[in-house]
Amino acid sequence: MFTGIVEELGEITAVETLDDACRFRLRGPVVTEGAKHGDSIAVNGVCLTVVDHEGDEFTADVMAETLNRSSLGALKAGSRVNLERPMAVGERLGGHIVQGHVDGTGEILERKPSENWEIVKISLPADLTRYVVEKGSITVDGISLTVVDAGPDYFTVSLIPTTLDLTTLGHKQPGDPVNLEVDVIAKYVERMLGDRVPGDRERGATR
Repeated sequence: MFTGIVEELGEITAVETLDDACRFRLRGPVVTEGAKHGDSIAVNGVCLTVVDHEGDEFTADVMAETLNRSSLGALKAGSRVNLERPMAVGERLGGHIVQGHVDGTGEILERKPSENWEIVKISLPADLTRYVVEKGSITVDGISLTVVDAGPDYFTVSLIPTTLDLTTLGHKQPGDPVNLEVDVIAKYVERMLGDRVPGDRERGATR
């Protein structure tokens, strides 16, 4: 489990294309400290497994399903990425509960800079709109953010200078893709309430 608090801005140093997958080599001095084979590291919000680790670099395999459902397929050598290690038991939950399981991708539609922060408008896939609410949490490229405005096919977030300086959202421009993970609690609530059919209470039905 992650919290959406990015630890460092890493870099893709090499991409090896496989038959139905690819292997990334990534540089990240912070997240590789003490890393070992089998550890998890979130890369732009996608939970990947460390295959090999040497110095300040590690490799991770990305299967076709992940490439198809996320923006990782667009990465190349030199791409900057957000990196985060899993939360250790007993640590503070600085952001919100993030699984590292991307629900879909959005696209940066607009950026509105101001003196102390920047408003970013991001497209939202139709099947995810019901999980996104004003002042709720959403993960964008692995960053835990608060929704400012939730529209029918978009949402906006407000970024402080620290987020702009230390994450990919400080560099991405309109048209660039981003990984989205909605609040998992909303999905569980929907699943639990989904078995209830309107009118059951009036009919005295149970399920």
